[in-house]
Amino acid sequence: MEDETKNQETTETSVDENTEQLQVVEEKAVEAPAEVKVEETQEEVTIEPAQELAEEVEINEPGIIQGSLKNDLPELRQGDMVKVYQKIKEVKDNKVKERIQVFEGQILAMKHGRGITGTITVRKVLDGIGVEKIFPIHSPLIQKIEVLKQTKTRRAKLYYLRTAKGRKAKLKTTTHKKEETEIDESEVVE
Repeated sequence: MEDETKNQETTETSVDENTEQLQVVEEKAVEAPAEVKVEETQEEVTIEPAQELAEEVEINEPGIIQGSLKNDLPELRQGDMVKVYQKIKEVKDNKVKERIQVFEGQILAMKHGRGITGTITVRKVLDGIGVEKIFPIHSPLIQKIEVLKQTKTRRAKLYYLRTAKGRKAKLKTTTHKKEETEIDESEVVE
């Protein structure tokens, strides 16, 4: 007899816990973002949060990516001294002014390839303090990138330059040759 009352009490508490969980789930559903997809059928109504909708929509359009790539980028390599011209927006007295800020330094690393997600890490030293910035190379805020000096490196990432002093911090200057120009000259000779 006592066992039956205990079973009834445990089922009642589990039902109470389930109703509390349902109430919490319903409250969270109410707090979902404004973009909610509602599908109505004859008997059921399902609500999907906007986050799930974002996962369904993918950008596979090659035209969107190709349209935002820059074609006028120079050949960039690790170790090159570059000037990066970046557009800066300033708001003063409700007036938006746009100016160009130049950041001159050495490329330490190139990441994520040369595609739409490609970035470069540029480092310069100001008053004995190293300053690094990461620039997306295809960003519309980058007006242009100018190569000042090309150097010879044997590494893909030059993070050792952060701590190198004196002679160890210098890289040998060189000019990168393009194989296309050599092929063109050999065709002219024949």
